[in-house]
Amino acid sequence: MSYLKKIIHNCKQATYLIEKKSIKRLTLREAIELRIHLFGCSFCRIFQKQSHIINNLVKELFKSAMPPNSGLDDTFKKELQEKIEEELNK
Repeated sequence: MSYLKKIIHNCKQATYLIEKKSIKRLTLREAIELRIHLFGCSFCRIFQKQSHIINNLVKELFKSAMPPNSGLDDTFKKELQEKIEEELNK
């Protein structure tokens, strides 16, 4: 199977790239592969739209649920950072 056909018929990879795109920037290659796939796959286009809507709704939900100026206290952050560093140094 040619490389282009693998891109066109790989919905699993496309959904991964759609979710990755919502978190961080895709590489040029990934962006091109996703565009090629979305051009020919209506199911993944629908998934992308739904995923975008869900992500926006969740962000709004968290914004409205969190009181302003809320966050972790500095002591907790320091203890957590120390535990992480301790685990990394094992």
